[in-house]
Amino acid sequence: MRALGLARPGESLTVLCLGAHSDDIEIGAGGMLLSWIAAGVRLHVHWCVLSAAGPRAAEAEASASAFLAGAASTAIELAEFKDSFFPYQGGEIKAWLSGLKARISPDVVLTHRRDDAHQDHQETCRLTWNAFRDHLILEYEIPKWDGDLGQPNLYMPLASEILERKIELLLAHFGSQRSKDWFDAETFRGLARLRGMESRAPERYAEAFVQRKGLLG
Repeated sequence: MRALGLARPGESLTVLCLGAHSDDIEIGAGGMLLSWIAAGVRLHVHWCVLSAAGPRAAEAEASASAFLAGAASTAIELAEFKDSFFPYQGGEIKAWLSGLKARISPDVVLTHRRDDAHQDHQETCRLTWNAFRDHLILEYEIPKWDGDLGQPNLYMPLASEILERKIELLLAHFGSQRSKDWFDAETFRGLARLRGMESRAPERYAEAFVQRKGLLG
């Protein structure tokens, strides 16, 4: 299958990463970001976590800095909306995203999948589409107890060393999550292997996304 590339080595790409919680962007799209940087794309990243307070803020900032090492430029913003209550804070989050849009115009926006079972993830996706109507939006997936994985339609093949680096960084930076029975290398590697099988990725691993609207140039 012929690949559709967003940027070649040496070209610039501006990316807005939106995550409800401190580890969401890394789990859903960390491999994609690491791959672009390793390929020599001049990546300009605006990384935003909507619920990051206390120890989770420190984890978020340290992890984002590690994942984005080698990027052409980075900006990390951490908000403190109440975890698990996003549907009741929709107005405030919408205003926050509107202010963000007034400051940046990314080539691609990474956000949560619309059908994700977590209420914070759903609200983040809904308000992303509300704010960034004229942008390419890719929705990433988060494995969880709910068993809500869907049928993606866009894949990013991952080199084996990229996947291992992603897993290494996740386990190193999110000590607060290690007690969760799903937060381990087997989960992350297993999902990447499944998506790699679906896309026939050259090195057997991939991240998967939903692209609801796109434009061929």
